[in-house]
Amino acid sequence: MSLEHDIETMLGSIGLSLYDTSLHSEFGETIYRISVTCKEGAGVSMDKVVEATKLISPMLDVTPPLSGEYRLEVSSPGIERKLTTLSHFAKSIGEKVQVSLKDKTKLQGLLISVEGERISIEDEAAGVLTIDFDQISKAKTYFEW
Repeated sequence: MSLEHDIETMLGSIGLSLYDTSLHSEFGETIYRISVTCKEGAGVSMDKVVEATKLISPMLDVTPPLSGEYRLEVSSPGIERKLTTLSHFAKSIGEKVQVSLKDKTKLQGLLISVEGERISIEDEAAGVLTIDFDQISKAKTYFEW
């Protein structure tokens, strides 16, 4: 089993889902960042972040995500977050998204469905558009204040 699968299993035991893992380098320090969401669709409380950190940290002491020193950071992906996998898109149905395609086309609108490898967006200018996931170069959710 993979480390991400083990993390996902542990998070599931406390009502959280794994959104993403990533490695970052900031000010000469390596950070292993774990983004989590609530299974119920609600926001992630600080208590849940602390609980997740305490649950995951000992496992990473035994099975580190990388060699050398690093800092563990557990957090919510935020209200405006990158969409990099089909799973991210599926979890964001009903939210507003901004999408850049490989041909430089930019779309903005409501994410209405994910079916197989195809994503449908109700674009504010062009109506409902269905695009192949592999045509997306960059995407994120956005929030209008």
